Amino acid sequence: MLDSNIKTQLKAYLEKLQQPIELVAALDSRPAATDMRQLLNDITELSDKVSLRENGSAALQPSFAIGRPGETARISFAGIPMGHEFTSLVLALLQTGGHPPKVDAAVIEQIKALPGKFHFETFISLSCHNCPDVVQALNLMAVLNPGISHTMIDGALFQDEVERRKIMAVPTVFLNGEEFGAGRMSIEEIIAKLDTGAATRAAEQIASKEVFDVLVVGGGPAGASAAIYAARKGIRTGLLAERFGGQVMDTVGIENFISVKATEGPKLVAGLEEHVKEYPVDVMNLQRATQLIPGDLIEIKLENGASVKSKSVILATGARWREMNVPGEKEYRGKGVAYCPHCDGPLFKGKRVAVIGGGNSGVEAAIDLAGIVGHVTLLEFDGQLRADAVLQKKLHSLPNVTVITKALSTEVTGNGEKVNGLVYKDRNTDEMKRIELEGIFVQIGLLPNTDWLKGAVDLSNRGEIEIDAKGQTSVPGVFAAGDCTTVPYKQIIIAMGAGATASLSAFDHLIRSSAAD
Repeated sequence: MLDSNIKTQLKAYLEKLQQPIELVAALDSRPAATDMRQLLNDITELSDKVSLRENGSAALQPSFAIGRPGETARISFAGIPMGHEFTSLVLALLQTGGHPPKVDAAVIEQIKALPGKFHFETFISLSCHNCPDVVQALNLMAVLNPGISHTMIDGALFQDEVERRKIMAVPTVFLNGEEFGAGRMSIEEIIAKLDTGAATRAAEQIASKEVFDVLVVGGGPAGASAAIYAARKGIRTGLLAERFGGQVMDTVGIENFISVKATEGPKLVAGLEEHVKEYPVDVMNLQRATQLIPGDLIEIKLENGASVKSKSVILATGARWREMNVPGEKEYRGKGVAYCPHCDGPLFKGKRVAVIGGGNSGVEAAIDLAGIVGHVTLLEFDGQLRADAVLQKKLHSLPNVTVITKALSTEVTGNGEKVNGLVYKDRNTDEMKRIELEGIFVQIGLLPNTDWLKGAVDLSNRGEIEIDAKGQTSVPGVFAAGDCTTVPYKQIIIAMGAGATASLSAFDHLIRSSAAD
């Protein structure tokens, strides 16, 4: 099951085990069970601290659990955790065996203090790059708190279960049999949903903070860069983020980050977070800004009721997926309407889907999906596709893809539980047409996260923050950087440079302001 290189690496990891662990397998007669047995045998052969026994009592088979001998295992994998989930398996082995996690001590104590019984189930696809964060967070919580257990379920392997629970997006998490959440969630977000007093405590803590010299709003590449540059100047620096990493967390392959031949969004974000933590930056994660009030001290109000004041502010709130804004889209989001073909594509195996958008993202999505689903219909508003020629050539070579141009999507239809079609207007004839399908993947670009800034700073007609060459906005002391601004090209490397520019400009503003005083 595992090749020699992976075995060598895994053996080195398993040498870090501090306590014996036991793998408990529940294997049926399916081919996947044979592969799972081989995987588990490979693991046990690599360490004398790992044992294996079979127990056919699990509800989902094939599956296996990881625990300590003599104790009820609290981590289970219903499916073979390879691909993106292999790291989840390795961490589960290490953490169950006593290897300390790389999590803040305060978070660990908060997990240990959670009262009650919590059984989580996470439906994933092995190609999903968002799923491992959720799986790893819940596995760690199960290790730390005896009242918590967690099962990862591979949706592709357990299609009947996916259909029964009407799951059409991953990751989807159930808690004690009821849907708990969908999409990427950090361990802090999960804890906040369980610990009802966490938000109030966070608001009180934030409200008591002293005035910052520079306050960065946004935790993506631009925000991280700005915070690092500010902290290196030795000034009091804060960073507010609704989700550290921002849109990059949802990016699969990154091949144009100079000096790094190839990486993935979550890996890059982990590096950004580690770098930021090297400096005395006060990071306030999971905080949504709702209002900016200009003044000698600039005030940022938060959704939780708290507010923060700073002598200067850098806005780096990034962008989000653009929606079609048609009837039925919101009602069927996660029920057939999706925005990540890599994550949710495997759930539509053999089915009919549509891709909305003929740019590079849309065409790449259609190409990827064509290898999984039964048929792809790509709809483009313009009279021709806008993707690179090489992508268009590949797209047109695929037998199970139909391209429709001059198509205006007007409605998502469904049966109340899931998507069953898409209505569009043929812009050549003004005729309304309907396609029967089970999934719709929206790939029509990004919108800046600037709604909360309307009336506070000047915005372009696209909602982007207007800035000059130094990152200065229309408000003195307020700077901006990254995808939320009028910068012409939305690229990670450009956002990082813009964050540095805005930070240096903010520092220059502080120097000139203090000199004037």
